[in-house]
Amino acid sequence: MSFLKLLSSLHPLSGHFRAAWRREGCLNGYIPVSVITGYDAKVCNLCKYINPDCESNSFLATKFVLRAAATLPGSVSTSEDQLSVRRQNPYPPELIESLVNQQSVLPESTSIVALMIPSSIKNSVEPLTVSVSANGYYLDVIARELGVTDASQVMVSRTIGKASSEVRLYCCTPKSYQLVSSSDSHAKEAVQGCLNERASYFAGHLIYGDAILASIGYTWRSTDLFYEDVSLHTYYRLLLSKMPSGIYKLSREAVLAAELPVVFTTRSNWRGSFPKDILCTFCRQHRLPEPVFSAASSPSESSSELPASHSNEDRNGEGLAVSGRELVDSGGAFRCEVKIFSMCQKLIIECSLKKTYKKQSDAIQNAALNVLSWLNSYFRKLDMSIEELSSLGVELDIQFYPQHFFKEFVWCQSVHNYWHSIGTYSNCLSQPNTMVEYSVRSINIEGPSSGVSPSSGSLASISISISLVAEGEDTKELLESSEEFEFEIGTGAVIPHLEAVVAQIVVGQSASFIMELPPQELVFAACNDSARALSLFSPTDCSLEYSIVLLRITEPLEERMEKALFSPPLSKQRVDYAVQHIRESCATSLVDFGCGSGSLLDSLLDYSTSLEKIVGVDISQKALTRAAKTLHSKLSPNSNTLLSNNRLKSALLYEGSVTNFDHRLSGFDVGTCLEVIEHMEEGQACLFGDIVLSLFCPRILIVSTPNFEYNVILQKSTLQSQDDDPDEKNQIQSCKFRNHDHKFEWTREQFAHWASALATRHNYSVEYSGVGGAAGVEPGFASQIAVFRRLFDSPNHIDSAHQYEVIWEWSITDSSRSAL
Repeated sequence: MSFLKLLSSLHPLSGHFRAAWRREGCLNGYIPVSVITGYDAKVCNLCKYINPDCESNSFLATKFVLRAAATLPGSVSTSEDQLSVRRQNPYPPELIESLVNQQSVLPESTSIVALMIPSSIKNSVEPLTVSVSANGYYLDVIARELGVTDASQVMVSRTIGKASSEVRLYCCTPKSYQLVSSSDSHAKEAVQGCLNERASYFAGHLIYGDAILASIGYTWRSTDLFYEDVSLHTYYRLLLSKMPSGIYKLSREAVLAAELPVVFTTRSNWRGSFPKDILCTFCRQHRLPEPVFSAASSPSESSSELPASHSNEDRNGEGLAVSGRELVDSGGAFRCEVKIFSMCQKLIIECSLKKTYKKQSDAIQNAALNVLSWLNSYFRKLDMSIEELSSLGVELDIQFYPQHFFKEFVWCQSVHNYWHSIGTYSNCLSQPNTMVEYSVRSINIEGPSSGVSPSSGSLASISISISLVAEGEDTKELLESSEEFEFEIGTGAVIPHLEAVVAQIVVGQSASFIMELPPQELVFAACNDSARALSLFSPTDCSLEYSIVLLRITEPLEERMEKALFSPPLSKQRVDYAVQHIRESCATSLVDFGCGSGSLLDSLLDYSTSLEKIVGVDISQKALTRAAKTLHSKLSPNSNTLLSNNRLKSALLYEGSVTNFDHRLSGFDVGTCLEVIEHMEEGQACLFGDIVLSLFCPRILIVSTPNFEYNVILQKSTLQSQDDDPDEKNQIQSCKFRNHDHKFEWTREQFAHWASALATRHNYSVEYSGVGGAAGVEPGFASQIAVFRRLFDSPNHIDSAHQYEVIWEWSITDSSRSAL
C-alpha cells in the first residue's frame, strides 16, 4: 500500500500519520516507532520472527524498525534518540494538507478519563483526566502526563482485554534501552528497579515506570479519533478477566454471586460461558496460544484399565502429577486430552482425562474444566508449593511443567496477591458442598413455607440484588442485580453462602442476608459507578446485602426420569419401603446414614412407631440445614406430629462422613442408607460397609442403590415423554448414570457380591428386594435393596472419639436448639 493510499484509508496507522503531519516545529511528520510496532501486525510478527524475545520485550521491536529504517537513508529520516521516523521527501504540502485537514466530527477539545498505574505496586491506581484536541496529537498529550516532552518517548502497548477494544497502556521509553541490545545485562539492571509489574501483567510485555491505561486511538471504523472513559470499574474487570473464575463471573454478569462450577454436569444445566470457551479466553488473556484439544473414542472393551505408560503415578521427564487412578468401564465412549503451550511452544500444562464420556463434547468440556479448576486453585493461593500443585494435579488428571509454567505467570503473584483474602469467600474445590466459615448475619426469610425446595442437581431460578450498605447510615448502593438468575444446586456455581440460604427457602419465598465485604476489587468490578462505591466503601463500616426470591425449581434429571415411569415416584417408594420395615422391627432407635435433606426422618414422623430416638448423619451442611428446618417445623409445640409419635424422645442431626466411626451411634436398632453409596468411590463404599457392620453394628441395616441394568428402561421411558425437548433428549442419551454425581452404579450381580461378602465377614444375614419393578422380571427392580440382620450380639467398642459435630438436636423435655 502506498503512503497516499494509507493516509486516505481507514487503517489505524493512517490516523497517526495524519496527526504526525499536524505536529509543529521539528516534530512535524515524525511518528513514534512504537506506534508502528503496536498497530502494524505484519511488522510486529516479523520482529518476533527475527527474535522471539520481542513477544515479552517490545523495546526490541523498536530497535529492529529503527535499524531497518536506517538502511533507507534516501527515503526515511530516523531519530534514534527519540525513537521516531519520518519520510525524508514529503509529498507536496497542498496534498498533505488536504488529507490532514479532513473534517472531523470531534469537538475542539475533549476530556477523557484514564487511569494512572504507578510503577510501585504499593501505590494505588488513580483516575486521570486527559484533555485532547481535534487538531493535536493525543500521544503528545499522554507524553506530557507521563512527564516527557513528546510522543516519541512514549511506548504503546498492544490492546488490553478484547481484541476489538482500544484499551492500551502507555509508558515512557527507558533511556537505557535506546542504545543497547537486549543482551546487555547492565542496561537491564539499570531499569529493573522501576519495572511496572501491574502494567506488564496486562500488556504481556515489559513496561517500566508509571503507565497510563486509556481507551483512545485510531481504528478501522473511522478516520476520527476514537475514545471512551476508562474507570476503576474497567480496571478491576480487566484484572478479573485474567483469572478463570473471573472470566466465568463476567460471562454471567454476576461478579458477587457467581463462581466457576466445580463440575460440568450437562450442557442444558450449565449457564454462562462453557469451560472450553473460558479456557480459550484465559489463554488469550495471558498471550498464550489456543489450547489444543484431542478427543478420541475409547472402546468399552479396552477402557477398563489404563495403558501401561499411564499406570500409577507417572512422572515423565520433567512433568509432574499424572493421576494413577484406574478407570472402571461404565459404558463411556470418549476421552479427551488438552494441552497448553507457551508462545515458544513449550508445553506448560496438559490434562489427560481417565474418565470416559458418551459424548465427545462432554469429554472436551470436562477436560477444560479440570484445567480451569487447577488454575483457579493456583490463582487463589499463589504461594502454593510445587508439591501442592502436583497433588491437586493428581486429583484432576493434570500434568504440569513448573519451569515453563511459572515463567508464563511470573507477575501473577505480586498483582493478584489480594486474592489470598478471598479464600473463605470463594468456593472450596475439594469440598464444594461444605459451608465455609464466613460472616453471614441477619438472615430474614419471608413467605409461605409450603412449596418445592431445591435439592442437589436441581436447577434453581432466583431474582437477586446485591447492594453495598453503609452501617449506621440510611445509604445503599446497588452493585448488581438480575431479574432471573439460574444455577445448578450442588455444583458450586454460586458463592456457598448464597446457595446455603437458597437451600433454606421454598419456591415463592424471599430471603435477605448481610455479608461481610469481599475484597474491594470485586466490589469495584461489580459496580458501574466506581466513584460512588469508592465514596461509600469502608472495610470496617460497610457490608453487602443480598436480597433473593426463589422463582422456580427444575428437578434433577434422575428424579424426572423416575417420575416419568413410576407413580408414586421411586424416591417415595424407597422411603415407604424403609418405613414399613422400621415399623415392623419394633425398633426404638434409628440412624440414617447419608440422611441428606431428611426425607426418611421426615416421613417417619408421619407414622406411629416404637422409635424413641432418631438420628441423621450427612457430610453436607446445606442438606442438614434443610433437614433441620423440616424436623424443627414438625416437632414444634404447635405441630400434631408428637400426637402420632408419642414415644419419640429425641432427634439429632450430625455433620460428618459415614466412613468415620463415632461411638455415640453404635448399637442402634436400625441403620438405613438409601441411595448414598453410589455417590462415593467404590473403595469408599466398601469401607462404609465394613465400618457400619463391624463398628456401628446396627441390629438391622437397610441399604438401597440404583440397579444399573434398569437404566435403559428409565431412559427409554423418559425419551418418549420428551418429544418436544431436544435438549432434554440429548441430556438423557449422554448419561451413563442416573445422576452426574454417581461414581458408580452396580448390576444386581455386583450388588449381591458386595452385600454377601460383607454379611459373611461380619456375621450378618442378608436378603434382597427392591422397589420399582418386580422380583423375577427382567431387569429386576429399579432400586435394589439389601436388608442385613445381625446374627449375634455386637461387641462393645471402647473407642470414645467424637468424629461428628452436632448440627441440630431436639428432645421432648427441651426446646429445639441449633448449632448452625
